[in-house]
Amino acid sequence: MIKTLLPAYGRDYKRKADILSDLNNNKDFLLSDYTCAPINKDQLVEYGYHQIVVRYGDLRKVTSFKLTKEGSFK
Repeated sequence: MIKTLLPAYGRDYKRKADILSDLNNNKDFLLSDYTCAPINKDQLVEYGYHQIVVRYGDLRKVTSFKLTKEGSFK
């Protein structure tokens, strides 16, 4: 299953590299569903999400990342 995430706590991103850095450093993002619950990399791995989509650039841009065998997103 693929989940869509949003930046949390007022953050926004201009570059995919910045998203990837925060994601792999276990910073919180928000689930883009009815809960808008915060979630981080450890929880994504625990819940079995191996591919995610992140909205950024004032939520107008979209990028995706896959979980590697080493346990980080790329």
